[in-house]
Amino acid sequence: MIGSLMAQGTPKVVRVGSRLVGDGQPVVIVAEAGVNHDGSLDKAFRLVEAAKAAGADLVKFQVFRAAELVTAGAPAAAYQQAGGAVNQRQLLENLELSDADFACIADHCRQQGIGFLATPFSPSDVDRLERLGVPAIKIASTDLNNPLLLKRAAATGLPLIVSTGASTAEEIADCLALLRAWGVQDRLLLLHCISGYPAPLEAANLRAIATLRQAADVPCGFSDHTRSTEVAGWAVAAGACVLEKHFTLDRSQPGPDHAMSLSPSELAEYVGCARRAEGALGDGRLGFNPVEADVRAAARKSVVAVRPIAAGTTLTAEMLTIKRPGGGIGPEWLDALPGRRVVVDVAPDTVLTWDMVR
Repeated sequence: MIGSLMAQGTPKVVRVGSRLVGDGQPVVIVAEAGVNHDGSLDKAFRLVEAAKAAGADLVKFQVFRAAELVTAGAPAAAYQQAGGAVNQRQLLENLELSDADFACIADHCRQQGIGFLATPFSPSDVDRLERLGVPAIKIASTDLNNPLLLKRAAATGLPLIVSTGASTAEEIADCLALLRAWGVQDRLLLLHCISGYPAPLEAANLRAIATLRQAADVPCGFSDHTRSTEVAGWAVAAGACVLEKHFTLDRSQPGPDHAMSLSPSELAEYVGCARRAEGALGDGRLGFNPVEADVRAAARKSVVAVRPIAAGTTLTAEMLTIKRPGGGIGPEWLDALPGRRVVVDVAPDTVLTWDMVR
């Protein structure tokens, strides 16, 4: 019975660089720097250092060329307008970094001992990332239905991390069908996501992580756009194997993502919440835990002599009872003792042990 309960399903694990990500593995935390560098290489370096100091496993940026990503007249989204933007093209042109910049950022990540990731928005952006030697390709929710980008990303042979925000169940299923057809199933990670900036906590729908895991049969995580730090622990408890969270050096700065991002200290608390939840969840195995030893010894019961029993006496049920502490012959053996002989004199209220009987 216990064995059948403990062997449900085959664990799914994906290798991302030197890390194993998925069922039974430590949760991987991606600090989303995004475009919070404001086009400054120096700020990008400082974001890398802040992500490392907070305890994140990887830091992620966004790779794009504004002219390839949006039309000249594309209006800004409401959350971008709140940061002062009116036109998307103009906004993003100010946030571009060059290939040389990203090469420096990737090298700085290596020096700091933190993984480097980035989100591409076109096939040529994937080319740029391939040249940088990234361990995986992250696909934004906005491109879940973009076969040109998905096919180029799949062709890299790298693991794909795909967010599912603002997508219908049918769109997610269609994306999965394409990726499976391109042989990505065994190197795919999906992230449940609510594409609100910020996303209300009551909209987080963390139970969808398990739903997505069951439906897709791949490891799943959570791309978190809430302002909460506690949600990290809740998401881990809900089954997330990856957490992705926006952060910034200064939330008061103008720009599309600063206001909904965590500060460096909040990012550290976010990581801490995730790690504490991970520790509390344990490995799920049934059985005795060493921290229970003291209580087990004091509060479990043993078979105890009711009255004096002389050596050589054959035990009867009337001579025995069950009392604390544990450590002697367990209560489960009470019915097996009558008919056995004691080999030593036993005083009343003595805990019986197996070396006292034959």
